[in-house]
Amino acid sequence: MPVFSLDPAQTAWCAELRTLGSERLRPLAEKGEPGHVNRPLVAALGELGLIGHLFDAGALDLCLMREALAQTCTEAETALALQGLGAHPVAAFGTAGQRARWLAEVTAGRAVAAFALSEPDAGSDAAALALEAVPAGDGWRLSGEKRWISNAPEADFATVFARTTPGAGARGVTAFLVPADRPGLTGSPLEMLSPHPIGSLLFDGVPVGPADVLGEVDRGFRVAMTTLNLFRPSVGAFAVGMAQAALDATLAHTARRAAFGGVLKDLQAVSHQVAEMATRTEAARLLVYAAAAAYDAGAADVPKRAAMAKLLATETAQYVVDAAVQLHGARALQRGHLLEHLYREVRAPRIYEGATEVQRTVIAKELYAR
Repeated sequence: MPVFSLDPAQTAWCAELRTLGSERLRPLAEKGEPGHVNRPLVAALGELGLIGHLFDAGALDLCLMREALAQTCTEAETALALQGLGAHPVAAFGTAGQRARWLAEVTAGRAVAAFALSEPDAGSDAAALALEAVPAGDGWRLSGEKRWISNAPEADFATVFARTTPGAGARGVTAFLVPADRPGLTGSPLEMLSPHPIGSLLFDGVPVGPADVLGEVDRGFRVAMTTLNLFRPSVGAFAVGMAQAALDATLAHTARRAAFGGVLKDLQAVSHQVAEMATRTEAARLLVYAAAAAYDAGAADVPKRAAMAKLLATETAQYVVDAAVQLHGARALQRGHLLEHLYREVRAPRIYEGATEVQRTVIAKELYAR
C-alpha cells in the first residue's frame, strides 16, 4: 500500500472512529474524574473492539486509530493507547498462561494495564534504571520506585522493568508482569499540568517469580524497545490528530471572525499562518504513516523512522496548537475551550516515550551506523 495516501476503506474507517469519538466516547470522557482512570470509558473501548484491534493490527492501523480519536476525544485516545502500551509486552512476550490470564480482560476493557519503565532518576536514559530485583529463592524481590507511570496506581497490573544484574546496563534488565495486589506494592497519584491518570509505584520487597518474567531474564530492555518502536510512531499520530483538531478549529474561526472590515482569513498574515500550519501537519502525518508502514514491512531502519516520526509530529503539534491559540485570541485560553484543552494536552508527548532530544540522538546514531 502506498504510504502517501489511504485507500477508501481506511478513510471511511477513520471517519467512523471520529464519529465514535464525538458521539459515543466523548460523553463518557466528560463524566470521568480528572486524574483518575475512567473505567466506563475503557470498558466502552473494549466493547467497540478497539482495544482488541491493538493486538491483531499493524502499526499503521494503530496510528490511524490514535489520530482519528485524538481529533474528537483525546481522553479516549489516551485510554486506548495506554491499554496497548501496558499490555503489548504481554501479547508479544508473555507465556501462554500470562496471555490467558490478562489479555482477554484487557481487550474487554475489564482490566487496566500500565507500562512501568520510568523512575525518578531514569527517564530518557532507560538503561540506567535502578529498581532492584534481588534474588530470593527461585525468584526475586523488587525494591525501589517507578514514577510518571500512566494508569498508576489504579492499574490492575503493570509491565515492570527491574535490574536483575547490577552494573550490566541495558543487558541486566528484566521485564516482569506484576499484578496490583502483590504484597509490598503501593502507589500514589501525581498532579500534572493536564489532568491525567498518572502516578508513582513503590516496591517494598514485592515478590516475583519465573512465572512473572516477560521474555527472558536480563533481556527486558528488548521488551521495552520493541514496544516503544511500535508505539513511537503512534505517539506522532496522536500529535497529528491534535494538530488537525486545532487546524480545523482555526479554519472555522478565521473564516467567520470579523476583523478590520472583513474576516480574519482575508488578512494575508492570517491566511499564510494557516497555510503553514496545514503544511506542517500534513508533512508530519506522512512521516508518521511512512514509519508505521516501515514497521509493518519489517524494515531494518524502523528505529530511525520511528524516532523521526515522533520528533517531527510532536514538535509540529506544539507549533500548530500554539499558533491556533494565537489566532483565536483570549477565548482560546478560557477554561473549557477546545484549544485550552489541547494546549495542555500537547505538551507531554514531546517528553514521554523518549524526549525530543533523545529522538535526535537515536536518529543521529542510526545515521552514523550506516
